[in-house]
Amino acid sequence: MASTSPVSYSVSQRVLHWAMFLLIGFNLIFSDGMEHWNRLVRRGETVTPDDVAAANIHAYVGIAILCLAVLRLVLRLTQGAPDAPAEEPAIFRLASKLAHGAFYLLFFLMPLSGIAAYYFGVPQAGFLHGGPMKVLFWVLIVGHVAAVAVHQFYWKTPVLSRMTKGV
Repeated sequence: MASTSPVSYSVSQRVLHWAMFLLIGFNLIFSDGMEHWNRLVRRGETVTPDDVAAANIHAYVGIAILCLAVLRLVLRLTQGAPDAPAEEPAIFRLASKLAHGAFYLLFFLMPLSGIAAYYFGVPQAGFLHGGPMKVLFWVLIVGHVAAVAVHQFYWKTPVLSRMTKGV
């Protein structure tokens, strides 16, 4: 990690954050094609080329997320991340570190479990991917948005602007 903490995130870190936000949101919200394909395969029913195409979109977006996660982790390790604002109580700093660690784990575990399920037919990976890990992702996202709102409106810290304007 960088020896001194930056004041803000770099442009590349911010672009990766928002690109991953869009791709992860897409796959969380529009997973119907993959779920439909999975139901057909589990029941031994006929899978059409359209079913495969819909499932492939979900898979390819997941692979893109995995590739961006690698870049994001490299940037975080080489460029660092801003320190938590002084106004943030210590317990929330700890919660932030744990939540960000969980996010990074999911950035890798979700695509890898999806790959294991879709390409290698590992049903347990599919269960974890579409069940507990998906729920945890949603919980983290809601908590993340809530934390940003607290920073913005209650503590009035620059957390949001560090990830948007770079200030």
